[in-house]
Amino acid sequence: MEGYMVSARKYRPMTFDSVVGQGALTTTLKKSIQTGHLAHAYLFCGPRGVGKTTCARIFAKIINCMSPIADGEACGVCESCMAFNEQRSLNIYELDAASNNGVEEIKKLIEQTRIPPQVGKYKVFIIDEVHMLSNAAFNAFLKTLEEPPHYVVFILATTEKHKLLPTILSRCQIYDFNRMTVKDTVAHLQEVAEKEGITAEPAALNVIAEKADGGMRDALSIFDQVAAYCDGNITYKQTIANLNVLDYDYYFKLVDFFLEQKIPDIIATYNEIVNKGFEGSHFINGLNAHLRNLLMCRDQKTTQLLDTNDDVRQRYYEQAQKCKPQFLYSAIRKCTDCDINYKLSQNKRLLVEITLIEVAQLTQDDGVSAGRRPAKRLKPLFNRAAVKNSVAAAPAVVAAKPAAPANPIAANPAASANPAAANPTVAAPQPQPAINVEAKFDLENLTRAIKLYSQTLPQGGMRVHLFNIVPRIVGDHAFEITVDNPAIEAQLRQYIPPMTKYVKNLLKMQALDVKIKVVAFTPKTVLSKAQLYAKMKEKNPALAILEKEMQLHV
Repeated sequence: MEGYMVSARKYRPMTFDSVVGQGALTTTLKKSIQTGHLAHAYLFCGPRGVGKTTCARIFAKIINCMSPIADGEACGVCESCMAFNEQRSLNIYELDAASNNGVEEIKKLIEQTRIPPQVGKYKVFIIDEVHMLSNAAFNAFLKTLEEPPHYVVFILATTEKHKLLPTILSRCQIYDFNRMTVKDTVAHLQEVAEKEGITAEPAALNVIAEKADGGMRDALSIFDQVAAYCDGNITYKQTIANLNVLDYDYYFKLVDFFLEQKIPDIIATYNEIVNKGFEGSHFINGLNAHLRNLLMCRDQKTTQLLDTNDDVRQRYYEQAQKCKPQFLYSAIRKCTDCDINYKLSQNKRLLVEITLIEVAQLTQDDGVSAGRRPAKRLKPLFNRAAVKNSVAAAPAVVAAKPAAPANPIAANPAASANPAAANPTVAAPQPQPAINVEAKFDLENLTRAIKLYSQTLPQGGMRVHLFNIVPRIVGDHAFEITVDNPAIEAQLRQYIPPMTKYVKNLLKMQALDVKIKVVAFTPKTVLSKAQLYAKMKEKNPALAILEKEMQLHV
């Protein structure tokens, strides 16, 4: 539409007082102007869209104002202010270093510094994205930046201060801009909505502010997008639909299901989320953030750390009181592990579903301490009583001899080992695949038995070491394990008695002897080309003759 201007430009601040979320910084700049303590170079740092270039322009306008008002702002009516408002001021020179980052551009800028201002007191040079300048351009700029003419002020703006040379930083007064808080962003969006005649729900503006991630320019751009979609009436439902944001109601609902261990409802809810097109990694990160917010809301002091509106914060606080800290610690740990493993997983959906089931099982009373893994095995997903009743109600089958159990060890619990009793640090073993106990004592069954034992150990180096170990049978009732240093040998010997008992019971053996052999690691020697050629000549003297006859220089 002709004459339309986006909100980010239309409502760009023209005075320091109208800048949102940078009160301490703008006050400092105003006082330096009022007292006449102006530096020759400033560096404005901070995230995108927080007002760096805007404050640079306002600063340039005020120091060139011919009759500034008492509170340090520009009058807005003098010739200098009028030229600035109409974008025809010759006292302000802006350079985008992202696209003009060479030495030639800096030389042109230096030439401009030699021309004094025709109207006003100062000539202001604003260099945006200054970290994009080449090293040669920086070096050409250093001398002028350090000792410019008395009427020149440089204002450098960057989103990545760490990329600037120390010699540049040392020549500037540095101002760090803050990210916009959700509260400040929502308040500003509400003002813009009122001026535009748009009605907006606070929850919808809160979603826009969170989506903007601390940038006011991004928030206003998203606001324009949603306002066009909602036709002047911005609602929460329409906002999350337009921005494809996962409704936080899902997270509140899931935590309630976790506390009640309603696993079928949890899986059904996740299926609904997937069907709406949300990626599993996006969902699990959102759930992790929700659990973190609940942890913060366990106490009124940390509740204020939530950057959200009061209604949502109160809802977090109420749900947090239902959750034990141990549950939240362990749930965050499991969601973090899921996020780490997500990219490597071949079945990503199953990974997320198993994580959700494990989180639901954390609420069982099993003596879990803060952040540690549950000591008990996971509860069954379905009601055993219901399964038993359904089996009893089924039609009778012709009586026959009971079939042998698929797992002879599971059928004889007394015969299975109890590693937890032998070693207090060892958790109770999870149900494992059966081993053919009728088979003889061979390498395949022995290796599998050691791997099963390793799964009963807590997370750590020894669990991984035993899982990957390759034993060697050295007798009818003995096997040998090779390690490469005495330290691992000493650590491994602590696990030999419970492992021996576990393997004996699993393989139905009366006696079993375990030996540990230390074999020092011998690094391979890497030969140079000359050394390799010398060895080749020793093995094949014809090479030396060929070298001499052909007058080769090797």
